[in-house]
Parts: sequence; C-alpha cells; structure tokens
Amino acid sequence: MSTTDDIEDSSAPLIEHLTELRTRLIRSVLAFVVGMVITFSVGGYILDFLLVPIENTMRSLGNPDPVMQYTAPQEYFFTLVRISMVGGLALAFPVIATQLWRFVAPGLYKSEKNAFLPFLIASPLLFLLGAAFAHYVVVPLAMAFFLGFADLPSFVSALMQSGDMDQAVQDTGIDIVFNGKVNESLDITLKMIVAFGLCFQLPVLLTLMGKAGLVSSEGLISVRKYAIVGILVLAALVTPPDVITQIILFVVVFGLYEISIWLVKMVERKREDRLREDGYYDDEDPLMKEFDANDD
Repeated sequence: MSTTDDIEDSSAPLIEHLTELRTRLIRSVLAFVVGMVITFSVGGYILDFLLVPIENTMRSLGNPDPVMQYTAPQEYFFTLVRISMVGGLALAFPVIATQLWRFVAPGLYKSEKNAFLPFLIASPLLFLLGAAFAHYVVVPLAMAFFLGFADLPSFVSALMQSGDMDQAVQDTGIDIVFNGKVNESLDITLKMIVAFGLCFQLPVLLTLMGKAGLVSSEGLISVRKYAIVGILVLAALVTPPDVITQIILFVVVFGLYEISIWLVKMVERKREDRLREDGYYDDEDPLMKEFDANDD
C-alpha cells in the first residue's frame, strides 16, 4: 500500500511539471503567431529594407531604376510568409525567453540564476549584432561581387565607342542583364543574416560550457588548429562562393573563438577564487601549481 502511495506522490510533481511545460509552450506559440501577424502586416517594408544592399549595388552599376520580379502568383506571398516567420520569432523571443526562464528558474540556486541570466540577455543582443554586421557589411560585399560581372557589357561598350575594337564586334554580341527574383535574392540575405547571427552566439555557448565544466581554456587552446579548419569549412558552406565574404566570416568567427577562450579563462579564475575562499583550493598542491602555470 505504501509503495502505491509513493508512486502516486512521485507522479504528481511530474504531471505538474508537464502541465506547466504545456502552458509555457502554448504561450510561446501564441507569442510567435502574434509576432508573425505583426511582421506580415509590414512585410513589404521589411522586404524593401532587406533588399537595400542589392538595390544599392544595382544603382552603383548604372541601373537608375532597379526592378525585382516574381515568376509565380504565390511567390511574393510566400516570400512575405518567410519574412514573417523570421520576424515573428524575433518579436516573440522576449516572451519565449521569459517562459523558458520561469520554467527553469525554480530549479536553480540563486548563484546559478545570477550566472545564467546574463547569458539569456547577451544571446539576443549578439544575434542582432551578427545580423546587423551581415546586412550592412557582408551582404553588400557579396552583392557587389556577384553583380559586378554585370558591369562587363558597359566596359565593352566603352571600348567600342573609343574605337579600340573592330567595327564587326560592334554589330555582334548579346547584352546580359540581371532580372532578379525576389525570393532568390532574399534567400542570400536571410541566410547570411541567420548564419552570422548564429555564429555570434559562439562566446555564449562556449562560456556556458565552460561554466558547466564541459570545456576548458586549455582544451580550447589545444584544439585551436582544428577550430581553424572547422571555421574555414563553415565559411565555405554558409557564405556565397566568393573569397572576400569567406575571409570576413573566418576572421569574425575566429575572433569570437579567441574571445571565448578569454571568457572561459575568466570563468575558471572566478571558480578558482571561490574554491580558495571555501578552503577547497590548496595553493601548495603541485597539481594546482601546474594548473596555474599552464593557465598563465
């Protein structure tokens, strides 16, 4: 009889946690839907903003009236839907993060709450920083690289007008122009924004892993050469096939990796100071001395 009562008592908290989880998920989904609706209502303006880099590039190449097109009746609508999904997630993130925090916080100690909360705040800020870097720096460079080839006909035309080319060449040839599709052009912008936004989460991820004891600064330093190879592969996969954009992504991500090593070192030093205050850290211990020497 007592065994049955124990089982019923232990299952009650589980049911309560599942009920609370369902409530948090419902609120998060509702916030996401509301964010999608709000974003969709101004989706046209957001699309114009996202296409500014390609617009400026086309104007700089001599097209005073740049035009984008769509070739299917539903293409523009689903383009706005895609923008709405990304924008809805961005608008709903504060609500989602709050619901996540309220679900997790009761099971954390006060020190753990104080350690976790800054990362919850830093994560969206770093994502916005990465997205802004992609939109204002990387995407314009990528567009200039790809659309720069469209400037070749004007170069040839200038040569013909100067008389440096044969008259027969003037009567031949095909003008190659760029007729951009809205969804394909938007693909490049969104992929770059999401890729750089996620890459800027590297310090948050590695620092949290350092706090949890899953990684150490020594370990990150020892695998630096493998990290370089991984970052190069990542740059080749998530960026357009131009060297400039890939180099920019590599430099940025590698810089974030080095910053992460410094942040993990700070975490380790704070942990060491706390252990010393509690009397668990022995400065005379040879292992501790070796750790300090390696850390320096």
